[in-house]
This record gives sequence, structure tokens and C-alpha cells, in this order.
Amino acid sequence: MPVSRKAAPPVVLEPDYWDEACKHLSRRDRVLRKLIPRFGDIKLQSRGDAFTTLARSIVGQQISVKAAQSVWERFAELAKAQRGALHPSVVLGLQTDAMREAGLSARKVEYIVDLARHFDDGRVHVDEWRSMGDEDIIDELVAIRGIGRWTAEMFLIFHLLRPNVLPLDDLGLLKGISVNYFSGEPVSRAEARELGEAWAPYRSVATWYIWRSLDPLPVEY
Repeated sequence: MPVSRKAAPPVVLEPDYWDEACKHLSRRDRVLRKLIPRFGDIKLQSRGDAFTTLARSIVGQQISVKAAQSVWERFAELAKAQRGALHPSVVLGLQTDAMREAGLSARKVEYIVDLARHFDDGRVHVDEWRSMGDEDIIDELVAIRGIGRWTAEMFLIFHLLRPNVLPLDDLGLLKGISVNYFSGEPVSRAEARELGEAWAPYRSVATWYIWRSLDPLPVEY
């Protein structure tokens, strides 16, 4: 009888630039000067591997957080039941019907299989990402079905901990800028881009605090 083993908890990484970024933003921006102290020691964190992070982002598209978690758990268990791990090569060996029974739509099955193929055949250069520029990584990721620029930018922020990403397609960022800087008036992408120029080279950190102004609980990917 096989022995049940608990999976090791994922390694949690935090940005080494965070404290310097907070000082920089507090000097440059009156809103962030007030926002940053409100959230104490909590900060951006990265956990899990690249494939898992992207697969979860696909599973969660256009459904509630609760539903996404339920589907993800069933899908992950399906993969682990095959060979004990959620790995691209394992996903490529799963039957479509089994993935559909786990709760994935036909379209999401196609997306996750395409993601697994890109990882399995080396079309994404995971080992080189740390030396690649943000736009080069985005170009690799958006070539995968089901991953658009917004998802790629979230990956840069939450997984690779890139410090200077400004996700102008993110509705939460635009709403947070509207509330904090424009008294609730609608904000265009151009206005958000102009405001974000003062946040460089730490636009990811500024974005994170703008998100926190709307929802104090940090998002995890």
C-alpha cells in the first residue's frame, strides 16, 4: 500500500527592493506617502512554479474565486493521481474527458494543453527569464493560447517580482487611481500612464498599494 506523502509547502519569495521602493514612492507621491504606512509589513510575495502559476490563471478566467479554487483543486488532484505531480508532461498525458470532469471547460482544456506544450518543448525560456526584459517575456507568454497581455503582466508582478510593471488594462488599477487621485472621476489609460511615470522604477509596487487601497487583503497567484 503506497505511503501518503504531504506535498512540501511552496517556497515563498519576497522582493529585495521593497523597502527602497517604498521610500522612493513616499518621496515622489503624496497619495502613496499616506497609503504605504497603512499596510505595515505586508508585501508582494511569489510562490509556486511558473507552470502552476500560469495554469491557475487560466483556470480562474471568467469565474469566481471560489469556483476557480474548487476546479483547480480537482484538476491538480487529477494530475497528481497520474504521476504524483502537476507537471507539463503529466498534463499532456491526461485525457480530455477527465479534465472536463474536473470542471474545466472545453476551451480551458485547450488552453492548458497548449500551455503544457509550450513548457514541454521549450518554447518558453524559463531558465532565461531572469535575464530577459519584461516585453520579451510578455511576447513569449502571449503566444500561448488563453494568455493575454494582462495575464502576462500579472505573472511578471506576482511570480517574477518585476519591479516596474504598470498594467494599464487592469480595471482595479484604473479604479484605484480614479478614487485616490481624481475624486472618483473616470481615468483613461493615458492619464494612468502619465501618473505612473513618477512611480518608475517601482511601478509594480505603486500598483500593489493602489490595489490595497481598494482591497486590503493581498492577492496571491
